[in-house]
Amino acid sequence: MPFSLSCLARPLRVCRRVPGLDEILRGRCISGKLAEAVGILCCGGWGVDPQTYAVLLQECINLKDLFQGRRIHAQMITVGFSPDQYLMNKLIILYAKHGDLTTSHYLFDKIHERSLISWNAMISGYVQKRLEQEGLSLYYQMRGSGLEPDQFTFASVFRACAGLATLEQGKRAHAVMIKVRNRTNVVVNSALVDMYFKCSSPLDGRLAFDKSLEKNVITWTTLISGYGHHGRVEEVLRFFEKMLEEGCRPNYVTFVAVLSACSYGGLIDEGKRYFSSMTSEYNIKPGVEHIASMVDLLGRAGRLVEAYEVVKRLPSCDHSQIWGALLGACRVHGNIDLLRITAKKFFKLDTENAGKYVVLSNAYASFGLWDSASEVREMMKGMGMKKEPGCSWIEVQNKVHTFCVGDNSHEQIMQIYTIIKDLDPTMKDAGYVSEQLTQ
Repeated sequence: MPFSLSCLARPLRVCRRVPGLDEILRGRCISGKLAEAVGILCCGGWGVDPQTYAVLLQECINLKDLFQGRRIHAQMITVGFSPDQYLMNKLIILYAKHGDLTTSHYLFDKIHERSLISWNAMISGYVQKRLEQEGLSLYYQMRGSGLEPDQFTFASVFRACAGLATLEQGKRAHAVMIKVRNRTNVVVNSALVDMYFKCSSPLDGRLAFDKSLEKNVITWTTLISGYGHHGRVEEVLRFFEKMLEEGCRPNYVTFVAVLSACSYGGLIDEGKRYFSSMTSEYNIKPGVEHIASMVDLLGRAGRLVEAYEVVKRLPSCDHSQIWGALLGACRVHGNIDLLRITAKKFFKLDTENAGKYVVLSNAYASFGLWDSASEVREMMKGMGMKKEPGCSWIEVQNKVHTFCVGDNSHEQIMQIYTIIKDLDPTMKDAGYVSEQLTQ
């Protein structure tokens, strides 16, 4: 339930103090009894010291307990307590971390002199919610206010630029970081490396990695994943081996990148060896992503029976990503018998995913099983399901332009369609057949 903003300006009664209550509440909180502490605080409508509120709110943040945080905030309002900037920042962080940007921004707007902590909490909150453009907008507002960004700011800004693939904005933020001589850490350096790779600048990503004074498994994994993102299998395996030589142990995510690269490159023997080493050498239990990569690796090579055995043999394989990989392989290599088996299992998993129904319908259609394909499509209609339209975006002159399937709202859409039509003959000469344009 969203927090009611209308109650923020309605203190209901004057704060009453109870001797020793602060010590009791802090003691409960320290001993891991947050809910009990909040219950005591709220049941009598008592007021407490700002420091006690700070301890309680910080514990809510640490435990990611928005429910108890809301109760504390409501109690502040009830007893007429006016939080200072320090406590307002705690509240903003609490709401922003849980994605309640409406409440966090309301509180943010109430602060007359915003600190760097306030700005960082809001920027981070928007970026975490995949609202990168709004996060960058706040960053520029913060810069305009005269505040100097710190490592937390840059980490969020680099993530925003990575999400939007806005290379020029990312470079400018990097230049600002160098100019202010901000002290970096592993998180910032990893975000910087990730930003360059996701903005299609692997050379800059490698340079950023090389200049990182402190490297750990996060930094190495970011580099390896970055090369994997660009399909550069040789670099993925080379830097993975170098990581091991440096004495850095890989983690769950590292192996996701490595096995995905093996799948992309068709490296069956290497993939099997790395997959086996997860448990034998590093005590890492294979997850959905690892198993799906192995199924995809074997499936691409046409070793469908072996891929099916992997799915049956390993635990925790009841996931649409794994069965979807096998389904795709059956479709490509024309194994209709295994496709029927896989389709039945695939269909039972993740029934809320509209995209899954489209994959299944297309798989049936590829074998000419039109009745089965039509049945899946009709089932989608009956359930009122629609596949989310695909979207893409580009950066032109520091402005991000977003395009979604079926959306003609862009201000220059007519000029765009005209140019595409002019390019159509050239694309056909290159072997590409464009879909029918609709206006």
